[in-house]
Amino acid sequence: MTKIERTFLVLKPGGIERGLLGEIIGRFERRGFRFIALKHTMVSRELTKRHYEEHRGKDFFDDLVSYTTSGPVVLAVIKGGDAIAVAREMVGATDPKLAKPGTIRSDYGIDMRRNLIHASDSEESAKREIALHFPDINLE
Repeated sequence: MTKIERTFLVLKPGGIERGLLGEIIGRFERRGFRFIALKHTMVSRELTKRHYEEHRGKDFFDDLVSYTTSGPVVLAVIKGGDAIAVAREMVGATDPKLAKPGTIRSDYGIDMRRNLIHASDSEESAKREIALHFPDINLE
């Protein structure tokens, strides 16, 4: 049975620089998702560190924070059937060389450490990330 869910996405600086915003949003819309929040912004190092807290202490953490804060990003909340799992499937594996053909990272990714997009990986992560970046959205 399909569960209607909300999930969180970040189109990172590389995707914005390369002009992929419309293409990526279009993919989610064509898949039937509705954008219920969208924000073009610069995220602070502090907020980015909080967002990626589970990776603190890993060898890539500082580079991830630096990359994510190196330019504008687009933050989004989407809603639809099985949004968390379907969005993750659409995004693809972190390493573009390992991502399935037709996924966003396979089609547009260049480097695993500077990947184009983030999608929440669980219901708990989605709720935490939405609350962190869109504190005024009602999650019920």
